[in-house]
Amino acid sequence: MEVFLLILRLALAGIFGLAGVAKFLDLAGSEKAFKEFGVPAAIAKPSSIALSVFEIAIAVLFLFTTTSWVAAVCALFLLVLFIGQMIYQMAKGNAPDCHCFGQIHSEPVGKISVIRNMVFAIPTAFLVIRGIGAQGMSLADPSLDVMQLVFGIASVAFFVTVLFHLKHISEQQRQIMRRLEIIELVAQEGGSVTRDEAGLPNEGLPIGAIFPDFQLPDLSGGVVALDDLKAERKPILFLFVSPTCNPCKALLPEFEQWQSDLNEVMKIVFLSNGSAEENAGKFAGSARKLILLQNEREVADAVKAQWTPTAILLDANGRIASHVAAGDGAIRELVENIKQNSKEKITYFTNHNGHSHGSKLGETIPQFSLADIHGNQISSDSFRGRETLVTFWSLTCPFCREMIAELRDWDVAKGENDPALVVFSEGNIDEHKDFGLKSPIILEEGFATAEKFGMYGTPSAVLVNEQGTIISETAGGASGIWALVGKKK
Repeated sequence: MEVFLLILRLALAGIFGLAGVAKFLDLAGSEKAFKEFGVPAAIAKPSSIALSVFEIAIAVLFLFTTTSWVAAVCALFLLVLFIGQMIYQMAKGNAPDCHCFGQIHSEPVGKISVIRNMVFAIPTAFLVIRGIGAQGMSLADPSLDVMQLVFGIASVAFFVTVLFHLKHISEQQRQIMRRLEIIELVAQEGGSVTRDEAGLPNEGLPIGAIFPDFQLPDLSGGVVALDDLKAERKPILFLFVSPTCNPCKALLPEFEQWQSDLNEVMKIVFLSNGSAEENAGKFAGSARKLILLQNEREVADAVKAQWTPTAILLDANGRIASHVAAGDGAIRELVENIKQNSKEKITYFTNHNGHSHGSKLGETIPQFSLADIHGNQISSDSFRGRETLVTFWSLTCPFCREMIAELRDWDVAKGENDPALVVFSEGNIDEHKDFGLKSPIILEEGFATAEKFGMYGTPSAVLVNEQGTIISETAGGASGIWALVGKKK
């Protein structure tokens, strides 16, 4: 039992030590996680540092029999706090990133993360119950059987490895089941099948992105360009369908009803593939439709509409105004929302997931005045009169560094009709000067101003119009950022 308790303490020391060090090595991610759990921005960073130090201290205390009980009490307190917060966030319908082990392992809060913390709490509670003087053998005990200890540690390591592989296999099975559901969706004979989960909003382009340009033939052989559709200055609902998609066929009566109901406020355009004959036979119905034919899935892939049926709303200015609505249920919900707002000015529609996290879409930019790396004063008034791409950067972000050459090339080549560029970053001023950007770079530790624009990670960006209003949700990653200015990645 004494050796078992020692192994138990070493295992818990490893868990808390790994968690603390991993969080400390990714303080930006830890700070972001604190904010997602509702901690005020002003104390999020100090709190993340304090938690990292506290977890490392717990790990050290577990190593000694004289301090192990204190470590167990502190660890149990933390675990109960984590579990309570996770359950509270789940009850509110939120799924913040737990960031439990920093960049080593991080996932949205869910049942798995709650169960994992409960599993950690059981041996911790066991050590608490045993009391101060019954924490097992000391590492310095001369009677310690080294081989027995090594065998015990190896057994724990083997058990952890098995759990890791089981989790990996479980994830593979989940992916297989998802693919089988998609196959079922395509092969389903008639009927209406809801697959709202088939396309997640964070898999699509951000609201405010420019819809990719295209020229496609219609069923009669004529060519229709996106510019032709936008010339009417009406919102466009793009419906991605396929002649092999039976749920699309099942929605045909509703497609026609929507065309009739929304004719005055928007245009409905079908994007399909296959031959004109196949599509005419599949979607003829009783109402005339504009069906455009892709060679394969070039437009669908460009806007990340992965499945059929899928709907995406385009506003009158040619910008994406909805998250991806994949599956008949999600499309019906989007259309219903459009109907309810048809008497008002149609703006944008989110499903409160993915890109919408931290969004300031529709808000006026914050009032500020800061100097850039060359000493020039940049203020909220600097944004007036021209669209501006506001990007959020960090020298510690490898994806930012990968993107810098492309950003520099765009900064040099962009014309007067392209958006201006402002970069918020943090770190060494000389390194930022070496980037060679013409546009201003504002260094601000903690991103206090950038957060008011909607920043929640790096690299990310928002688009601001000539009046100083944020007209996009926060786009993450290079592809999302370039989509805001209509640049192909």
